[in-house]
Amino acid sequence: MNIIVAVDKNFGIGYGNKLLTSIPEDMQFFRKTTTGKVCVMGRKTLESFPNGAPLKNRVNIVLTKNVNYKKEGAIIVHNEEELDAELKKYDSKDIYVIGGQSIYEMMLDKCDTAYVTKIDYAYRADAFFPNLDEKPEWEVVEKSDEKTYFDQEYYFYTYKRK
Repeated sequence: MNIIVAVDKNFGIGYGNKLLTSIPEDMQFFRKTTTGKVCVMGRKTLESFPNGAPLKNRVNIVLTKNVNYKKEGAIIVHNEEELDAELKKYDSKDIYVIGGQSIYEMMLDKCDTAYVTKIDYAYRADAFFPNLDEKPEWEVVEKSDEKTYFDQEYYFYTYKRK
């Protein structure tokens, strides 16, 4: 299984249920990487998308404790056991965990690859991703050259579980 995330210097991922910033090349990378795949997310992540609509051309699996929650175009699960049962239907290499914080924390140990866009800036954040640089079981296997979008510097990293 895979994780895909954009983080700031402090591994912040969001504030007020919104992304910290939007970098077109990062959005294109996300779209290219996840199109035709399975995306696992929490309800708040789904609701942060335009019109709260599921991502097009992907299987959207949404975890929420709300048993009455329904969303056309999404598969709704209510706990980790239901999620695990649903994920068994798919090839694990086609599964991408896309957030938010609690979903990342729950699923990290089940993933073997992490695609992390690191933005060289510290934003105000209230949601975070585990710092893989502090986890000895993860190693960087690929790092892009520095990229820039206006005044933002960022890098694409690929981490693998050792």
